[in-house]
Amino acid sequence: MRQSYYGPEYMRVLRKNLLRVGVQILDQSPALELLLADDGSVAGARGVQRQNHRTYTVRAGAVVLANGGCAFLSKALGCNTNIGDGMLMAVEAGGELSSMEASNHYAISTAFNATVTRGVPFGWASYSDEVGNDLGGYVNGRRDPSFLPNALLKGSVYARLDRATPEVKAVIEKSHFISFLPYKKAGIDPYTERVPVTLILEGTVRGTGGIRIVNDSCGTKVPGLYAAGDAASREFLAGLASGGGGPNAAWAISTGQWAGVGAAAFAKSLGTHAHERVVHPAGQAGLRSPSQFPTSETFDSEAIMRGVQAQMFPLEKNYLRCEQGLLDSLAKLETLWQQVKTNPKQDTVRDVEFSRRAAALTAVARWAYFSALHRTETRSEHIRMDYPETDPNQRYYQATGGLDRLWVRRDWLTDAIAYDEQNAIATSPVPTTQITPSVSKL
Repeated sequence: MRQSYYGPEYMRVLRKNLLRVGVQILDQSPALELLLADDGSVAGARGVQRQNHRTYTVRAGAVVLANGGCAFLSKALGCNTNIGDGMLMAVEAGGELSSMEASNHYAISTAFNATVTRGVPFGWASYSDEVGNDLGGYVNGRRDPSFLPNALLKGSVYARLDRATPEVKAVIEKSHFISFLPYKKAGIDPYTERVPVTLILEGTVRGTGGIRIVNDSCGTKVPGLYAAGDAASREFLAGLASGGGGPNAAWAISTGQWAGVGAAAFAKSLGTHAHERVVHPAGQAGLRSPSQFPTSETFDSEAIMRGVQAQMFPLEKNYLRCEQGLLDSLAKLETLWQQVKTNPKQDTVRDVEFSRRAAALTAVARWAYFSALHRTETRSEHIRMDYPETDPNQRYYQATGGLDRLWVRRDWLTDAIAYDEQNAIATSPVPTTQITPSVSKL
């Protein structure tokens, strides 16, 4: 039976199980920074409680970052809490990111209610332009993945689900019921009427880039710090493509389990002295101003957010990339980064949260474009107009990091590809990597 399980059901079951075993859940309490011990290991986190209007501190033997990827506040359903704050916290603690060039996943949505990004129903759609001309888009019986972005760059695009049979309708309306709510509210029959469509940036949420994990326990380079779900890089699952809904859900469940076991084992290894460690907060941009800005005005977090979105949302900037465009965007993002390093507004807990959010969005955008600049080829979702071919010599992952000074390192794949001649499929085990000393910096 094809049946979707919905977010509230997931949440209710998970909360019930956690409360049963005695876990304390802090609702409406975003973590903003990690705590580091003198030996560099992670020893807890600090954040704010929106409803109680106060800060909080948690001391811990280990921390799992499971706070999602970054969709740059695009309003894609379920993604507006995914602001890349986990990536910023990891790098501040000494961690690394990986495959950040795969940060430009766009998803189709109706233009009149651009939040629901379930793409499956549109597999049975025909597309037309403003005046009704059919746009085609099929190559050898399959739709070209670049069809819709290229069409939208030329003008408005409309879709009609007129290729769906009665059997298909029964299935997709049950398994993807949320996709049809906007139609019902607007009084539209999507099978007979044309509806305007658009593409919504889901960034690293359905992309690949994230915190680099270095072992089977989803540990990071930083002792005591683990990553799970969309916060972690999913390159071993999807390469530079998208894991989509199902694979990413499986990844979240699996890595959550592995990271939890790894974090518990690390905490246990500390013995009774875990909470005796001297700690200090690791947060920087958006939380604290450098000493050279003691009296300067606070930066405008909303303006920073809009500035980041202006560089990340447009298809001509983020989907169709080129060297000059990436350099231009990086220059603008660098200006924004210099602003978020000055005085953050901290009159209320929401001010603190939004200032930190602005810093996270800017940081992730810089890492994404800097990584994209250094992969001089087109590979999967990373499309370079100035390098339109896939280069077989660029068989490596890109580690990325740095705050004020960005860097990229190539982690070469060393496993040989096994080629299945009968099924014409190239396969490879989960790759091991060797780290090249070649590092690019800005």
